[in-house]
Amino acid sequence: MNRRKFIKRTALASGAIAIPTFVSARALGKNGFVAANDRIVMGGIGLGGMGRGDMNNLTKSPEIQYVAMCDTDKSQLANAQEILKKKEINDVREYGDFRELLEKEKLDAVHIAVPDHWHAIPSIMAAQKGLDIYGQKPMARSIKESRAIVDAVEKYKIVWQTGSQQRSGGQFHRACELVRNGVIGEVKYVEVGLPDGGHKGGNPDPMPVPEGVDWEMWLGPAPKVPYRGIMHWDWRWIMDYSGGQLTDWAGHHIDIAQWGLGFERTGPVKIKAEGERRKNDIFNVPYKYEIDCEYENGVEMKIANKSEFLKRKGKGWDERDKKKTNIGMGAVWFGEEGWIHVNRSGLWASDPKFLEVKFTDNDIRLYRSRNHHQNFIECVRSRKETVAPAEIGHRSISVALLGEIAMAVDKKLTWNPEKEQFTNNNEANELLLRPYRQPWKMPKI
Repeated sequence: MNRRKFIKRTALASGAIAIPTFVSARALGKNGFVAANDRIVMGGIGLGGMGRGDMNNLTKSPEIQYVAMCDTDKSQLANAQEILKKKEINDVREYGDFRELLEKEKLDAVHIAVPDHWHAIPSIMAAQKGLDIYGQKPMARSIKESRAIVDAVEKYKIVWQTGSQQRSGGQFHRACELVRNGVIGEVKYVEVGLPDGGHKGGNPDPMPVPEGVDWEMWLGPAPKVPYRGIMHWDWRWIMDYSGGQLTDWAGHHIDIAQWGLGFERTGPVKIKAEGERRKNDIFNVPYKYEIDCEYENGVEMKIANKSEFLKRKGKGWDERDKKKTNIGMGAVWFGEEGWIHVNRSGLWASDPKFLEVKFTDNDIRLYRSRNHHQNFIECVRSRKETVAPAEIGHRSISVALLGEIAMAVDKKLTWNPEKEQFTNNNEANELLLRPYRQPWKMPKI
């Protein structure tokens, strides 16, 4: 039982009248004061760029009482403290080991934004503590880790929000409703454009670990290697920690593509893929990739870095974006009557009339959120499912990870999305979980 529920239940059981302790004017909401004993006590694990962004957004709410943070780099904690001090949030306790934070702090919720190879262990351990979680995408570095997080969320009955914030974006919600309601007719083909490239390449020399950095803890379950200055950004171009742009953006545009198809809780049944990677280089993620998927009902999806699609002017990818910022990015659904394309710069259709369609309550209406962090807070209160729950986050990254595996074995694969196993390749099944360096193990659920 968490702290808020305990206070409420004991007050009711004793017949006492609970007199709330009110917080400062900083915590004033639209409906008046938020009682201190009814605020959501929260901590953060990983306070880099995304972690600080999540912290900043979550602490905009007067419902959040932010009390603790953890990072393997003390300079990241200092940067986060500066943000909090400007908001008059003081005395936030610091940790270098997330296990200590989880053990010592009396929390209701935690946000987690760490490198991909670290997603599974703290997420599962936080779930075991009964903490609600705002977890950055992708769900995990491997399919089995990602499924383990989903299992933990379900077993311990916690609220989970995946940081796939496009689900709370108006144009993405609108695009998916249009497609789901058959405005462009039956869809048989989808294209998903993700960013080009990655790191410029190279093999930086080992260097001394900076003061205040726990490099051993940062590596965690990944192979032991010397410090090379990659821990705050360039880790995403190294396969031991991430899959580059493919896995970084799967939780965005692949997620939206499957939402529009109604496949957000399942996956493809056939996968083939090809890509290009640098050899003899620590920055070894695919910098070019093309993945072809087929779903059980015959719908096909092609996922590629955006330059591939920009070669095909006029086929749903012509340069409509006047801002010139997201050309070649996003999802395009091709139906019998035309196409619909959405990305962060806008929403387009082969016929503008498609975008003017109005829906009634008799039509398919999708989950509506307009603020991703606030949606998480509301669901912590209501115990309802978020707009980006664990199962959906898992299915979104799984498509990219399936493509990554298909590239590795260089074969066309068949996949059972119910059992989450390959049915035609044992080598591929061995890649569903990346090996852990001792003594780290994935927690038992």
